[in-house]
Amino acid sequence: MGHGKTSERLNHLSPNGRAKMVDTSEKDNTRREAVAAGQLCVSPATIAAIHEGQHSKGNVLETARLAGIMAAKKTAQLIPLCHPLMLDHVDVNIREEDTGFTVEAVVRCTGKTGVEMEALTAVSVAALTLYDMIKGVDKAMVLENVRLLSKDGGRSGRYVLEKEKKWKKL
Repeated sequence: MGHGKTSERLNHLSPNGRAKMVDTSEKDNTRREAVAAGQLCVSPATIAAIHEGQHSKGNVLETARLAGIMAAKKTAQLIPLCHPLMLDHVDVNIREEDTGFTVEAVVRCTGKTGVEMEALTAVSVAALTLYDMIKGVDKAMVLENVRLLSKDGGRSGRYVLEKEKKWKKL
């Protein structure tokens, strides 16, 4: 794979290659936090239309923010091997940029497993909701660069994305 430590392994696979949910029963509850972000690139005309209220679906940014919060809470129902978690905090912020919007999510819990998937799901669904609400104005939008910015807690400790990576296209 080449993206992590060589001692890391895919812990959602059994030795014979079967998918499995990781057993967390022996782990201690610790405070967990993850921060994720992504961009929805839109045209300048789309940003202007949002500012002018030229859309029929209501407050697009607030609707997308709420969708992201709801998605974080439902991550285990969407991603087959994620553990259901009792989340303590979910915050989704949407920031306007020159090329569109940056969506950022912060998720916290006290538990036996991390909240990276919840933060990534919150970002993805918030951005997809934005897309859905404004697709009548701009069908050429691009959702990109959804990534984990940081995580804290658990056995692996703290991780911070040091620099943005450019992945080659397949």
